[in-house]
Amino acid sequence: MQSLPLITVTNLTMAYGSFVLQRELNFTVRQGDIFVIMGDSGCGKSTLLRHMIGLKDPAAGTIHFRETDFWAASEEQRSQIMQRCGILYQSSALLSSMTLAENIALPLRQHTTLGQDEIGDLVSLKLRLVGLAGFADFYPSEISGGMKKRAGLARAIALDPEILFFDEPSAGLDPINARLMDDLILELRDSLGATVVIVTHELASIFAIGSDSIFLDADSRTIIAGGAPHTLLASTTNSKVKKFLTRGSSF
Repeated sequence: MQSLPLITVTNLTMAYGSFVLQRELNFTVRQGDIFVIMGDSGCGKSTLLRHMIGLKDPAAGTIHFRETDFWAASEEQRSQIMQRCGILYQSSALLSSMTLAENIALPLRQHTTLGQDEIGDLVSLKLRLVGLAGFADFYPSEISGGMKKRAGLARAIALDPEILFFDEPSAGLDPINARLMDDLILELRDSLGATVVIVTHELASIFAIGSDSIFLDADSRTIIAGGAPHTLLASTTNSKVKKFLTRGSSF
């Protein structure tokens, strides 16, 4: 049985002033999906993510979280929706003046009434979940790039989010750490019961974890393909999509 729609994007147009980046985007993210937003550089993948997490309002169209029209909702309603979301930015966006524990504790202090000991227990749990037990007192400058990504992920899951948004989570990682990040995303999806929306151009990740996808085209400025990545590879007749999905292969 198909799962319920969690995010529904309808006739969305993204623009910077008079420049239209993408137009008439229509897609649905269903509960439990690992939904991949893909396409060549400059097509608007990260901008679409910004629309979905409340950082940029659309030029036209709607984004619904279940029955709520996100951009027509009040600021308080949007804030409540975003408290159910976790976000991992490409740069990890950790605060350099805070330890990993303090970074992860920040959303718990801002959005809950938990006491110091309860927050400390949750921080320790989140660090263990991402394989960083023992690193609570380290500062971001003292750990590797891959560890920063995992620390950013620990902060993103601090509030046990319903939806996780990732912007190029494997960017800058070597193949081994990129694969570990993919495995971690799958584990968190399963353990938290979360839905994942991920912007990536990494083929290994797209095929390893993606359950559904859309392909944004910079030339026609709209979606030109969608579906489960493996199914899309086998069925697409679009040469641009085929070329993107077979980079470096012998297909």
